[in-house]
Amino acid sequence: MNILITGAKGFVGKNLVANLYNIKNGKNRTRSFSIDNIYEFDVDTDISLLDEYCQNADFIFNLAGVNRPQNNEEFMKGNFGFASTLIDILKKYNNTCPVVLSSSIQATLIGRYDSDYGRSKKVGEELFFDYAKETGAKVFVYRFPNLFGKWCRPNYNSAVATFCNNIANDLPIQVNDRNIQLELLYIDDLIEEMFDAIEGKEHHCEFNGIETVLKDDGRYCAVPKTHKVTLGEIVDLLESFKSQPQTLIMPKIPDNSFAKKLYSTFLSYLPKEKTSFPLKMNIDDRGSFTELLKTTECGQFSVNISKPGITKGQHWHNSKWEFFIVVAGHGLIQERKIGSDEIIEFEVSGDKIEAIHMLPGYTHNIINLSDTENLVTVMWANEQFDPNRPDTFFEKV
Repeated sequence: MNILITGAKGFVGKNLVANLYNIKNGKNRTRSFSIDNIYEFDVDTDISLLDEYCQNADFIFNLAGVNRPQNNEEFMKGNFGFASTLIDILKKYNNTCPVVLSSSIQATLIGRYDSDYGRSKKVGEELFFDYAKETGAKVFVYRFPNLFGKWCRPNYNSAVATFCNNIANDLPIQVNDRNIQLELLYIDDLIEEMFDAIEGKEHHCEFNGIETVLKDDGRYCAVPKTHKVTLGEIVDLLESFKSQPQTLIMPKIPDNSFAKKLYSTFLSYLPKEKTSFPLKMNIDDRGSFTELLKTTECGQFSVNISKPGITKGQHWHNSKWEFFIVVAGHGLIQERKIGSDEIIEFEVSGDKIEAIHMLPGYTHNIINLSDTENLVTVMWANEQFDPNRPDTFFEKV
């Protein structure tokens, strides 16, 4: 299969091209199609190549367009004019391969979306619908809402990109109304839908005003997963992400949630100097103890380093419980139920990594059995440490 992408250097284009190459080069084997050639076309590409690409293409993504022109006339030239050129060349070679058109929710021309940009997108849509009727070519028209994700240009046409970039780089942001709600589409969800379209599994829809209504026989196409969030919610999440190196608290990021996708987006804007950050090591003559990560609902992670011959622990908890996972060195973990003389023991080693429960109501320790090597243990506790309620009581095993 030969695939042509116009607007290949834009936000969507860059993500799409990179992921198409993953399939072409065998790095992504989750899809049923294979790729022979990827034709990348953008504003600085030799226009003569468009003939060759249109002649040989088996599938086309028309992502080219103008959204920040010097004057409004460029909307029609960039969004309608190029689409017309593309269709003329396809007709020239009698190529009726499927075409995806990247349109915009602004093409609904409703309320704040009634604009020259929206009108140029609407005219482009009708051009492709007419082309489909005339030639029988399969056309997928997607009216994308606000997009976000890695590689999106800040201070351009994405509030999320601007907020991510500015907060990550300690630059000011301006929010006039925290209650304004946006419908947002994540770039990875968009890419998966583009792959669905190639496989003939695209999702169809109609529009009720600006609301997308999924419908099997709908005239338009849509990505089925979007997120509706307010500007205030976006900013609050980004501020919590920014503070994580100080608090060590990882906010809730459920699978497929907006928060999870926004966090990935935020991290892509971090400057080099913030890519790493120091952790507070509590060091004494026995070794060190360092908190790594805290979660809002699932406790915290730490790493403990014990010097040769050292015993640590010798305490018990009422309700708190832990996992001890030795990742380097050779040690012994002992546990004894309070009020009992019976000791249970686990010889542990970084050569055979396993997780050992520290049971509630059992005093426990960990002993470095080596005379020369440190014992390194990753520890997880089911709750964050609270110095006012430590639930930790000294007692030798």
